[in-house]
Amino acid sequence: MNPADTGSAAPTAGATARPDAPASPAADDDGRLRAGTSGYRRANLALFAAGLATFALLYSTQALLPALSAGLRLSPAQASLTVSASTGALALALLPASALSEKYGRTQVMTASVFSASLLALAVPFAPNLATLVALRALQGVALAGLPATAMAYLAEEVHPAAVPSAIGLYVAGNSIGGMSSRVAGGAIAQAYGWRTALFAVGLTALACAVVFRALAPRARHFSPGPISPAALGRTVAGHLRDARLRRLYAVGMLFMAVFGAVYTVLGYRLTAAPYALSQSAVGAVFLVYLVGTGTSAASGALSARIGRRGAFAVALALCAGGLLLTLAGPLVAVLLGLVLVTGGFFIGHAVASGAVSRTARTGRAQASALYLTAYYIGNSLGGTLGASAYHRAGWPATTVLALAALALAATAALRRP
Repeated sequence: MNPADTGSAAPTAGATARPDAPASPAADDDGRLRAGTSGYRRANLALFAAGLATFALLYSTQALLPALSAGLRLSPAQASLTVSASTGALALALLPASALSEKYGRTQVMTASVFSASLLALAVPFAPNLATLVALRALQGVALAGLPATAMAYLAEEVHPAAVPSAIGLYVAGNSIGGMSSRVAGGAIAQAYGWRTALFAVGLTALACAVVFRALAPRARHFSPGPISPAALGRTVAGHLRDARLRRLYAVGMLFMAVFGAVYTVLGYRLTAAPYALSQSAVGAVFLVYLVGTGTSAASGALSARIGRRGAFAVALALCAGGLLLTLAGPLVAVLLGLVLVTGGFFIGHAVASGAVSRTARTGRAQASALYLTAYYIGNSLGGTLGASAYHRAGWPATTVLALAALALAATAALRRP
């Protein structure tokens, strides 16, 4: 892991301040947004709304998997493809999206991403079968790639270095609320009106968030466009992959997300089955546990500053492992407490790893973040599909063993001394 547990973000290569940029009362002398200013608050709120929309759409089917299985007569592994297709397609589209942002600008790519994904979401509920549904979800994943591929690079360029960790923590918090809201509201709406209506409601909400993002996002002041060069992109990516510190961060993100994807993909099936037999709306309400992630991700920067990056990773790993073991207990209260620990640990690990990538990469920051997120969403796709298959074959204990194995690998990468 990077030997420096704290550090400042440097501007992306090629992104320099424009000398003729007008002064702004919401920024410091070089135009970067400082904590407490109106511009900083606008940027945070804009990205909070965009992150909420992105993750509400990305995981909109996850809490509805039992309903999808019943409505379309699917096995858990088949239904899980509606989540894996979107996250897998997003992973593949991240690097191209980050390259487009170097030419056309961060805010332009993020705007196109969140609007196109929201409009696609309005078509998803009308899919007549699994093949069409999976295809639409894959297209949605491609459309969504523009926001996570560029959001952290935008923050690193436009926000004062001292405020970057807090801004990233708040952005990740918005992600957690988005993931939670689509599951909670979707479960309640599906219980009353069916899963198709639930997905349509999520699409409308995401579209409203897209409008908020477009209205509030401050103009980029520290970005200079450059040509798209596949050869240069290849060199940048190769350079990042040669960096052992970045490789370990990518592995940590992938493995943490494999754990999270496995647990939350299978969760609905476990809780709707005996002995719990919860309703669809009750299963959706369980995703309120995501609020724990909102708090822990926002606090991750302070935790890292206090005990170091490796210390923060150790806390995240311990919480996840303890939570997984607790979910093996029979009482519903124990299962829910285990989910709380897994969720809190995951969001600490993700926030620390993603922030470390933006600080470790000194050039090509958008591509470094895109590689991290590529690994992260590949982990989600693998964890969700493999976790559902394990559950289908041998129940929750098999899913738990799979998740613990992924955590053990994550510990090897996260706690290794440089």
